[in-house]
Amino acid sequence: MRCQDLRQCGQKLVRRRPLKPREGSEGRMSRCLNTLDLVALGVGITLGAGVYILPGEVTRNKAGPAIVISFLVAALSSVLSGLCYAEFGARAPGSGSAYLYSYVTVGELCAFITGWNLLLSYAITIASVARAWSSTFDSLIGNHMSRALRGTFPLHVPSFLAKYPDFLALGVVLVMMGILVLGARESALVNKWFTGINVLVLGFIILSGFIKGDLHNWQLTEQDYALAAAGSNDSSSLGPPGSGGFAPFGFDGIFQGAATCFFGFVGFDAIATTGGEAQDPQRSIPFSIVVSLLICFLAYFGVSAALTLMVPYYQIHPESPLPQAFLHIGWGPARYVVVVGTFCALSSSLLGTMFSMSRVTYAMADDRLLFQGLAQIHPRTRTPIMAILASGTLAALFLEFSNLVDLMAIGTLLAYSFVVISVLVLRYQPDQKLSMKEKTENEIGTSEREASPLESVPEAGISRILKSLCDPISTNPTRKSGQIVYGCSSLFSSSLTLAVLLLMILTMILAQRSRYVFSGDPAYTTVAVLLLLLIIGVTVIIWRQPQNPSPLTFRVPALPVLPLVSIFVNVYLMMQMTSGIWVQLGIWNVIGFAIYFGYGIQHSLEQNNGQQPPASTFQALDENIPGTESS
Repeated sequence: MRCQDLRQCGQKLVRRRPLKPREGSEGRMSRCLNTLDLVALGVGITLGAGVYILPGEVTRNKAGPAIVISFLVAALSSVLSGLCYAEFGARAPGSGSAYLYSYVTVGELCAFITGWNLLLSYAITIASVARAWSSTFDSLIGNHMSRALRGTFPLHVPSFLAKYPDFLALGVVLVMMGILVLGARESALVNKWFTGINVLVLGFIILSGFIKGDLHNWQLTEQDYALAAAGSNDSSSLGPPGSGGFAPFGFDGIFQGAATCFFGFVGFDAIATTGGEAQDPQRSIPFSIVVSLLICFLAYFGVSAALTLMVPYYQIHPESPLPQAFLHIGWGPARYVVVVGTFCALSSSLLGTMFSMSRVTYAMADDRLLFQGLAQIHPRTRTPIMAILASGTLAALFLEFSNLVDLMAIGTLLAYSFVVISVLVLRYQPDQKLSMKEKTENEIGTSEREASPLESVPEAGISRILKSLCDPISTNPTRKSGQIVYGCSSLFSSSLTLAVLLLMILTMILAQRSRYVFSGDPAYTTVAVLLLLLIIGVTVIIWRQPQNPSPLTFRVPALPVLPLVSIFVNVYLMMQMTSGIWVQLGIWNVIGFAIYFGYGIQHSLEQNNGQQPPASTFQALDENIPGTESS
C-alpha cells in the first residue's frame, strides 16, 4: 500500500498540463497588445536603471574601455536563452512564461518551482527598482527625505533589512498597481511613453559621446594615469589603472565584466508572459524577444562606448557615471536630461515587471497551484485584479529587505535553465499520440527497462544498439527516439551535476592555489577530460536523433549545442553566488513547497485529468501551430 501511495504521489508530481485552453478560460483577458507593445515591454524592463549605472561600475573596476566587448559576450549569452524563449513563444503562446513551458514539458513540480522562483525574482526586482526610484528623487532634493525618515523612524535592524521605511517607494508601487488595474491597453500605452523617452535620452547620450569623445581614452598609458593623479586633489578617487590600453585588466577583466553585464539583459522573458493578451502571440512573441534583445545590446554597447570615450576609465564615477561624464566634458546642463531618462527607465522597468509578475501569478492560480482567488478577472477591464494586488503586496514586503539582487538573479537563471531543457526535450518528440498504456509507462517509468531502446532488443548486441542510437532508421521523431532523448537528457543532467561540483572545487582552488592548477595537475585534468568526453558522447547521441518537423515561426538553431551551452552558462553564473544566497533561496522554496503540498497538489486542475503524457502534450503544441495537422 505504501509503495502504491508513493507511486500515486510520483504521478502527481510529474503530471503535465495540456496546452489547449481549458473550457471557460479562453478569452477571459483582452487580446489587445500588438508587436510594438511587446517590444516596448521587453526594452522597458531590460533597459532599467542598469543602463545608467552598470557601465560605470564595470568600466572602472573590471573591464575598462573593453566593456563594449563584455556587453557583447553578455548579449551572446542572453541570446542563448532568448532563442529558447522565442521558440516556446511560437509553440506555446499562453500566459505564464517559463512556468507554462515547464508545465507542458517537464511536469507539475518543476513548473511550480519555476513559477515560484520567478515570482521571487519579480518581487525583488520591483522592490529594488522602487527603492532606486525613491533614492534618485531623494538625491535631487539633497537627501532631505532619507535623513528625515531616519530621524523619525530610527531602526536598529540587521544588515539585510532596510535602514528606514521607504514610503515614497511604497507609493510608487501603489501608483503602478493602479495603472495596471486600468487595463492592459492603458498600461501598455503608459509603458510605451516611458520607454520611448528613455530610448531618446540614451540616443542623446550616445550621440554626445561620439561628438565630444576622444579616441585617446581607449589608448591610455601609465603616464596618463600619473598625470591624472598629479592633477587630482584626491588621488583616491581614481580607479585602478591596470595595464592601460583598450583592455587594461586583460581577458579576465573582460569576462568578469561580462558576468556582471549579463544581468543587465534580464527582463526579455517578460514578453513571454503576454501570451494571453497578445493579438498574434505565435508571431509577435518570438519577434519581440529577438528585437528587444538587439535594441538593448545596441543601447548598452553605445552608452558604454560613449562613456569611455568621454571620460578616462579610471576617472569614471561608479555611482553616477553619466552625469559626472557630462560635467567632465563641460556639458553640465545635460545632467538633467540624464535624470529624466533615469526616472523614465525606472518607471517603465517597474511597470513592466509588475505586469509580468501578475500574469505569472494569475497563470499559477488559474491552474490551482496557487490559491484560486488569485485568478479572478475584473469584468470590465479584463485584468487579473487579484493577482495584481497580491503581486504588489508581496513586492511591498520586499521593500524592507536590502542587498537581494543576487537572489533575484539566481531565480531568473533557474527559470532560464528550465526553459532551455524544455526546448531540448520538446524538439525531439513525435507528433503521434501514444496509447494510454504506453503513455503511462513513459511518464511514470514503471516499464522503462522494457520500453527502453537500449534494452528492448538485447539479442542485437552492442553494435546494433550503438547503431540505433547514432544512426536512427527514421528521419522523423518516434517514440523510441523520444525515449532516447529523455534518457540522454537525464544522463546529461547527472553529468551537469558532476560538472557543477567540479566547478565549485576548481573555483575555490583557483582563488587560492591557481599555480598548481595551471601547472597541469593530473587528477583534475583526468576528471575534466573524462567528463567532457561523456558530455560530448551524450550530445552526439541527442544530435543524431530526428527532430520534430512541425513548421514554426521561429526555431532555435544549432540544436542541441546551443541549449547545452546555455545551460552551462546559466549554471556557471549560479555557482558564483555565495552560500548565504543559496540559503535564502532554500528558505523561499520551503515556503513554496508548503503551499504546493498543502494546497496545490490537491487542488490542481490536472487532479482529475490523469497523467498528462508527453505525446499528448506535444500533439497539443503542434495543433496550436498554424499550418500543422494532428496525426
